[in-house]
Amino acid sequence: MMKTCWNRARYALMAFMLLGLSGCDWVLFNSKGAVGIAQRDLIIICVALMLIVVIPAIVMSFVFAWRYRASNQKAKYTPNWTHSTKIEVVVWGIPLIIVCILAFIVWKSTHELDPYKPLESTVEPLQVEAIATDWKWVFVYPEQGIATVNELKFPANRPLAFSITSNSTMNTFFIPQLGGQIYAMAGMRTQLHLIADETGVFRGMSGNYSGLGFSQMHFLATATTDAEFDAWVDEVRESDKTLDMTSFEQLAQPTRHYYPITYFGSVEPLLFKKVIDQFIGVGANTTPAPALDAEPSQTTKE
Repeated sequence: MMKTCWNRARYALMAFMLLGLSGCDWVLFNSKGAVGIAQRDLIIICVALMLIVVIPAIVMSFVFAWRYRASNQKAKYTPNWTHSTKIEVVVWGIPLIIVCILAFIVWKSTHELDPYKPLESTVEPLQVEAIATDWKWVFVYPEQGIATVNELKFPANRPLAFSITSNSTMNTFFIPQLGGQIYAMAGMRTQLHLIADETGVFRGMSGNYSGLGFSQMHFLATATTDAEFDAWVDEVRESDKTLDMTSFEQLAQPTRHYYPITYFGSVEPLLFKKVIDQFIGVGANTTPAPALDAEPSQTTKE
């Protein structure tokens, strides 16, 4: 009786776990950009090649256990067997071939998907400077002369050329549906080139744990039409806020909760470079980190 109840409970638990998985969002396999699609295909190909070895190994572990069980009197008993050239060729040859194929694919894709490599397009890329702070994202559009906090907008089908840095701890800039991530590090500039093949709203985040407010360090990446992007730029320019080094230092103070979307109608020239340059000789700085501040209670779009 107890055994029957346990079996039913076990099957019910398995069904419950599978039901929970039905709500998972396989965002990496729902790519909306050329870079993301190429990376998705690379993952699928590599996994499929490795399954050529994994699946037979799993199947044979059950087949051998069943075939050579103690109660099977028909199984051939060969206690003095020591070697088989055919088995050795299969066991070592197939994995060796797969490793060679994987090495070629990875080597080729590493050069093709280099994040520093500009994307081929007849359209001029949109320049965006992304700055990671504790714990929010600041986006500067140098060509448009505007800046935003926790909101990134850009035209679909137009390449994005990101310059990325951090104002404090190391983070990673990551928009899963558009492509791979790259580190944001203080005193350094990294680059990333992406493109969205269609309009839509995508979730952006940091993929590297960086402290208390890390879970709220996310932003909205919205691909729009050219006309919608131009209208949005005009809306941001209407804000009377200016992002200079002084206001940036105030903005960069640590915040533990989600920081509301904020617009800056003008930006100090070369602000991104100044954020990087402030870490020259930082090893001699012994000033303690600032305390956490309270967050604004509502979204600010001015």
